[in-house]
Amino acid sequence: MKFSEFDPLQGTRRHFFGRAATGLGSAVLASLLNPVLHALAEGQSDASLPHFRPRARRVIWLTQAGAPSQLDLFDHKPGLSKRFKEPLPESIRGGQRLTGMTANQKTLPVAPSTFAFKQRGKSGLWLSEILPHTAQVADELCVIRSLHTEAINHDPAMTFLQTGHQNAGRPALGAWVSYGLGTVNQNLPTFVVMISRPSGPTNAQPLHERMWGSGFLPSVHQGVRFSPGRDPVLFLSNPPGLSVGHRRGMLDDLARLNQMKFDDYQDPETQTRIAQYELAFRMQTSIPDLADLSREPASTFERYGPESKKPGTYAANCILARRLAERGVRFIQLYHRGWDQHDKLPEGIRHQCYDTDQPSAALLQDLKQRGLLDDTLVIWGGEFGRTVFSQGELTEKTFGRDHHPRCYSVWLAGGGIKPGMSFGETDDYSYNIARDPVHIHDLNATILHCLGIQHERLTFRHQGRDFRLTDVHGEVVKPVLA
Repeated sequence: MKFSEFDPLQGTRRHFFGRAATGLGSAVLASLLNPVLHALAEGQSDASLPHFRPRARRVIWLTQAGAPSQLDLFDHKPGLSKRFKEPLPESIRGGQRLTGMTANQKTLPVAPSTFAFKQRGKSGLWLSEILPHTAQVADELCVIRSLHTEAINHDPAMTFLQTGHQNAGRPALGAWVSYGLGTVNQNLPTFVVMISRPSGPTNAQPLHERMWGSGFLPSVHQGVRFSPGRDPVLFLSNPPGLSVGHRRGMLDDLARLNQMKFDDYQDPETQTRIAQYELAFRMQTSIPDLADLSREPASTFERYGPESKKPGTYAANCILARRLAERGVRFIQLYHRGWDQHDKLPEGIRHQCYDTDQPSAALLQDLKQRGLLDDTLVIWGGEFGRTVFSQGELTEKTFGRDHHPRCYSVWLAGGGIKPGMSFGETDDYSYNIARDPVHIHDLNATILHCLGIQHERLTFRHQGRDFRLTDVHGEVVKPVLA
């Protein structure tokens, strides 16, 4: 195709250059001559990315689904002990809408945390007693205590956290990173997702595959979910009786048919299909080695805790996250469900911390020991926070907390983030932000900044409009940058 023949009404500039070198031969030659250029053939947006020198090369997002209580983990409010069972002042609530679970309660009694807090590390970060292992890496953490969101229920809030929009259909953060930066390891997906189940009794909210979907981006950028065990990608292995040679021949024939169809219709999803078949073939050798933890020394399992030898646990997934990071995977997302404590919070949150505290700290220690933490951005947090008032009956030993989008806490570490600090403050009730608010769009803009991406410039034209992860909002939180 000549440029003079290109009809601007039939596609974009990006589509033109994508179509100008679509043959399998050119893709193979590009991968041999220059792997970075080959990343563009695999779907990277353009060669100008990153926009500036990145501090992080990859991201590990430890997503705590269900909303951990900031009041019981990170946001120390000692004054609340004197306000036990007092009604939440209307001046603090400020008319905020409540969920249907507490809107009809006669009172909203203040429920102080039952856990002790201490200052940890040289930085003096306040952390709960139920995070003893996180306390050991306190000087690596930047705790943001003033994050806020726009959704008050789980599904729209998790969708907003992942995609920058409450409605389904937008690309996930990992998909945007894949689109912007391309792949590093040609034998593994650019964006990997793992889900763990909690060990104790819990109310685990469902997660949907659109949370790690590619939305309107080419589907090559969607997250690939790994299942527990030595065969984490379903249907990847050849069935009995089918040799590697036969599989290779079948894929070559299929690629030729798909290429003929692409030549006829110029549908970029046809090329995505070709690329995915080829990646699956390469993963047949790379995935078994990745998932085989038998070569890990005993010290690894001691570091990550007693659950780390059980496939599918959060601890085992943290080990796999480190192995994926070592192999150059761009975006690794772990989901741990079960933080939705509407009742019996003191019991339930202990189970959640048992599952996640030691492995999360071990992951930071492991990355640092291997020289990977400096260029790996690690994030820990959920979709919103919990209320200071009790949902249901409040006693001195037990209570529940409802959803609270106005303020909550997350932590970041590594890859361009200033260690050993907290940012932002909430009021005496951990109900409103008192200083330095951080919106979800600001958090995502900061994550992209650490990867060398200006969030305003990472765009994709869809239905006549340029879309981006942060929409028309978002500011980089510069004080948390190293």
